[in-house]
Amino acid sequence: MRTSEEYKQDLYRLKPNVYLRGKKVGRESPELSGGINIISKTFDLVDEPYFKDLLTAKSHISGKRINRFTHLHQSADDLMKKQEMTRKICRLVGGCIQRCMGCDAINGLSIATFAADMEHGTDYHKRFMEYVKEFQERDLVAACAQTDVKGDRSKRPHQQDDPDMYVRVVEKRSDGIVVRGAKNCITMAAVADEIIVVPTRAMMPEDKDYCVAFAVPADADGVKIVARTSRLRAPERLNMPQGELGDDENMVIFDDVFVPWDRVFICGENRHATLAAYLFALFHRHSYTGCKPATTDVIMGFGALIAEYNGVYGKHNIREKLVELAATAELVYAAGIASAVHGTKTPAGTFMPNEVYANVGRRHAGLNFYKELEILAELAGGLPAALPFAEDFLNSEIGPLIKKYIKRRSDVPAEDVYRCLYGISNILCSSLGGVQAVAGVHGGGSPVMEDIAIWRTYDFEKKKDIAKFLVGITEEIPKD
Repeated sequence: MRTSEEYKQDLYRLKPNVYLRGKKVGRESPELSGGINIISKTFDLVDEPYFKDLLTAKSHISGKRINRFTHLHQSADDLMKKQEMTRKICRLVGGCIQRCMGCDAINGLSIATFAADMEHGTDYHKRFMEYVKEFQERDLVAACAQTDVKGDRSKRPHQQDDPDMYVRVVEKRSDGIVVRGAKNCITMAAVADEIIVVPTRAMMPEDKDYCVAFAVPADADGVKIVARTSRLRAPERLNMPQGELGDDENMVIFDDVFVPWDRVFICGENRHATLAAYLFALFHRHSYTGCKPATTDVIMGFGALIAEYNGVYGKHNIREKLVELAATAELVYAAGIASAVHGTKTPAGTFMPNEVYANVGRRHAGLNFYKELEILAELAGGLPAALPFAEDFLNSEIGPLIKKYIKRRSDVPAEDVYRCLYGISNILCSSLGGVQAVAGVHGGGSPVMEDIAIWRTYDFEKKKDIAKFLVGITEEIPKD
């Protein structure tokens, strides 16, 4: 397994193909350091006693100890450990750990490629498993590029006026394929070793050219990454871990990118392209049942702390708000556990989460995220949006007066109150806080996508059978 320093050095050696604020930059750009620092935690913590059994797994391919973010889940226990690992690490970084993107992509593709081979006699799964061997051996970090730019939303991929609105195959050669198009809203692409591409939607036979899944190095010729970075604020003199953390969201452009056949995992099979899209989303929504409870944990912690500092912790109205946060966090987490326990061992050998429980968990998290922010704003009051700058708080002239007037309970130091409010301001008022708010609703699919998945997979017919039995339409006792 790599160290975080080795991850960084490998990253810095990539060709500069990241576009940021009108300039082409290398991965050593300070603006990318926030995301790199977050992903580094997944390397730094592997030998910590608290994380050792969570962050590592035994590869069913090589038998070696590997980072769990490179593992193909083999059991319900694997899924639950991934979920617990995600929640615990996300607490340390105040939100998204980002590396789950590649993990969820390889798990989804392991099933989709196997299914394609069983139906079509292709060798996608063999190619893919060779890629996974490399992925585990090199301890790689991958972004999953799924969301196409989509163009006219009323039209399918093959109906677009500009055919490049979905990533497509423009040429097939003896040694590989050439792809063109772009993906939007791709987390951590600028700080990944690899980019794994999967389709974004159900595909029809007419969409054959768009039915493609593959992997390329993040600096492959023709790959252009347009980054939007954001990070939490924390002046050095306050020495806050929050100040080291950030995020990059990207448009990834494939400008006639060559992909060798050994890295092509689906090419033209519309049913299995659809399956690949669905499975990445499913595994990713299960990951959200770990990371979203962690985000709620952070919000809940700040809300409880400022209530304590204000002297109102335990008051009836405060208690109601904190209990609502706790209920949201644990219901989402419980849905993830249920999804693992009621999951399925697929013919490919990969253990798949239960679709209904993963989707209802992610749906509940997305529908409640802005409500959680509203609760935090109510608990904290308006000061996080009007907090004096840290430089003024630390200033020798005005600082003592700010400390005098920001103080709450007599036994709580003014600096502790300021730090708490500063952390809340980062959640509610910073650039990264805004990104996380939108991601809380739309990451892994907006609630309407979970609605669609639940509608497609939930057995409403069995519920009708219950109603029929209760009113005598049928005498057959419902079996489920």
